[in-house]
Amino acid sequence: MNKVMVIMGSDSDWKVMQKAVAVLKEFNVDFEVHVSSAHRTPEKTVALVENFDGACFIAGAGAAAHLAGVIAGHTTKPVIAVPLDSGALHGLDALYATVQMPSGVPVAAMAIDGAKNAGLFAVQILAVSDSALAEKLAAFKRKMKDEVEVKDNKIQDLAKEV
Repeated sequence: MNKVMVIMGSDSDWKVMQKAVAVLKEFNVDFEVHVSSAHRTPEKTVALVENFDGACFIAGAGAAAHLAGVIAGHTTKPVIAVPLDSGALHGLDALYATVQMPSGVPVAAMAIDGAKNAGLFAVQILAVSDSALAEKLAAFKRKMKDEVEVKDNKIQDLAKEV
């Protein structure tokens, strides 16, 4: 059940969405990746959702960004949306479409182009029921903390030289 579906509306979204896949690989989480459009291939999108036996979805889409909402409308599993910068509004349209989901059809909204955090959020969802994964996630967060301390020490040393 520790499987995530990463789905994007276009292959041009891969540049951003591969960051979510990289996180899933880093944590050894099983995943599958698809291109399916909420508007151009709605039947395929629904079939992918209805036949998925995993735990959650990560959906990346720009402009109207309906992909995450369509997925959420066809499942009870968590849906993590990544609004993508894909046009004149630089992702604000996708962000607004994502956070304005109707009552009863929730999606978790990441930052514009926030696929890395989407991958981490999926790992957090899975870690609730997987203690080994929870420990890997805790180690990841400890490593980030240690990196900040190293940077702080470096800046303090640089400040003394000014």
